[in-house]
Amino acid sequence: MSFWQKLKGELIDIIEWTDPTSNTMVYRFERYGNEIKHGAKLVVREGQAAAFVNEGKLADVFTPGTHTLNTSNLPILSTLQGWKYGFESPFKAEVYFTSTRRFTDLKWGTKNPIMLRDAEFGPIRLRAFGSYTIRVNDPGQFLKEIVGTDGHFTTDDITNQLRNMIVARFADILGESKIPALDLAANYDELGKFITGRIQNEFTTYGLELSQLMIENISLPPAVEEVLDKRTSMGVVGDISKYTQFQAAEAMKAAAENPGGMASGGMGMGMGFAMANQMGAAMSGQSAPPSPPPIPGQPSFYAAIDGQQAGPFDANGLRQQIGAGKITADTLVWCNGMATWTPAGQVDGLKGSFGGPPPLPK
Repeated sequence: MSFWQKLKGELIDIIEWTDPTSNTMVYRFERYGNEIKHGAKLVVREGQAAAFVNEGKLADVFTPGTHTLNTSNLPILSTLQGWKYGFESPFKAEVYFTSTRRFTDLKWGTKNPIMLRDAEFGPIRLRAFGSYTIRVNDPGQFLKEIVGTDGHFTTDDITNQLRNMIVARFADILGESKIPALDLAANYDELGKFITGRIQNEFTTYGLELSQLMIENISLPPAVEEVLDKRTSMGVVGDISKYTQFQAAEAMKAAAENPGGMASGGMGMGMGFAMANQMGAAMSGQSAPPSPPPIPGQPSFYAAIDGQQAGPFDANGLRQQIGAGKITADTLVWCNGMATWTPAGQVDGLKGSFGGPPPLPK
């Protein structure tokens, strides 16, 4: 075999890339000296694009299909190379295969809580996380802006930067939305779509498309969640007085099932029941018991004072009115059991109240 035949065999006939990974975004086709033979076959599969780079400059980009490399389908590279003798000799170029499929289930989340002012809770801190989907929609732009000369570029090389962009825009949009914390769960889809549209232009400058952004959870700090759980529990309990009675009944049942502890714990149980009753009364809005009615046998009188009915007056009240001169022996009075209004001086039980001299005339 001659030297030229050996050299011809060394040059590339088929250029292709089968991706065995799930996270490779760009792969540089490796060949010693980057020499490619005239008439070589370029195989670009679905979900791929192949970019030719000559001396650091982006030349031609090929979409899916099988391409025969010659001057007709490499116009830019042919111009850059500037061959004097046609396109019969081998040429040098770097070939970068770019995966244009969707990269799914990429994670984002807040490293530190986001400080917000909530209408119901006041100043609060929120954490959030979710996932997003991207794809390369401009391989040339992606190579120039992000990849550079990296021969094996994966999603791990860019997800930190994309996550920071998402979190920054998410915090800004969440603060502007003024959505109450308890209503955020009902707006996950709307927030995700809004953030996707808001941040798409920044992804486009990298040659990327943000296909979807999902919010999986927005949470309060653990201490606040614990208080919120207690508040929810109170709402579930409902009538606190009835719940207290139920708890007391359960305690009595438990004590009955443990007779040995009845004697030693009797005093504690009694105090506990008394305290439970007081708490139940206080929380249900009950006040102290009302004062008892007047003692039976002490009638209450109505009096005609200044032409108007006044009263009823018990014995003490009647004496005060007599002492003030508002009721005299001639004042008509009435109580239950009397047939008609009668002067006070003629009523048994009241006669003694007018024993002194009458008041001086005015």
